[in-house]
Amino acid sequence: MSKSVRIAVVAGFVLGICISYAVAYSIEDKQVDPQKIYWGLPSSFEKPAEVRYQEIIVETPEYKELKDQKIERGTGRYWILISQASDRAVRTIAQVGQESEYDLIAAEGYLGGVEPAIPADDVTELVIKTMQENLKKAGNR
Repeated sequence: MSKSVRIAVVAGFVLGICISYAVAYSIEDKQVDPQKIYWGLPSSFEKPAEVRYQEIIVETPEYKELKDQKIERGTGRYWILISQASDRAVRTIAQVGQESEYDLIAAEGYLGGVEPAIPADDVTELVIKTMQENLKKAGNR
């Protein structure tokens, strides 16, 4: 057997071992809450994460505008800015999902509350950092 064939066989064996140790998760249909899943498919994932959504919202320029200008809750401008803040947060969460190894990102506590509970990393700070970098690139605030 040539050296390159042996290397390929060993590499395939090692890859097979690594794949066999990857834990695949899924959430039963009756436990899926689409309002709490921001990125990924709950039917099959291996590297879950969670975010503290409200902390991301308060870091958006739209939310800061609400606070700076003291825009009253219930006004049209308030709801427009909240909607824009939410859209920005969800887009950034999806971006982090696309650019990282995380294949499911959900609201904080959601995955721990399903049966069986699913452990997840908190990526809130990564999402906030990504959003701030996006704003700098765009020349916003």
